[in-house]
Amino acid sequence: MAMRVLHTRLERSVVNELVTPRPRHVEEPRTARKGVRVLAIEALGPLTVLGGLAWAFAQPYRVTFFHHEDKGIWDWLVQPPLLVGFVGVLFALTVAPGLVEDLERPDSADGDAPAG
Repeated sequence: MAMRVLHTRLERSVVNELVTPRPRHVEEPRTARKGVRVLAIEALGPLTVLGGLAWAFAQPYRVTFFHHEDKGIWDWLVQPPLLVGFVGVLFALTVAPGLVEDLERPDSADGDAPAG
């Protein structure tokens, strides 16, 4: 009997906590879902990095760190798969945020620049 009363009390408190309404301000705008264009632009950087890593594993002879005999300074500085990964990071950190900001601007419904 005591166990049943305890269970009922716990159940009531949980139900009571879930039912209470959360205060919501009327002025707060609802968050909109991201559009396909925004998701595509945000995905370009990470996909480019993954492409560079896949290239490095598919052709390891292009990465000087793995095969370093008879290599000069230019070979150490410029390694194509790693450069592709670097460009992906650079795009994701510098270019993509500005493009996403332009696409999410409320005055341009289609993401196009305003004329004039």
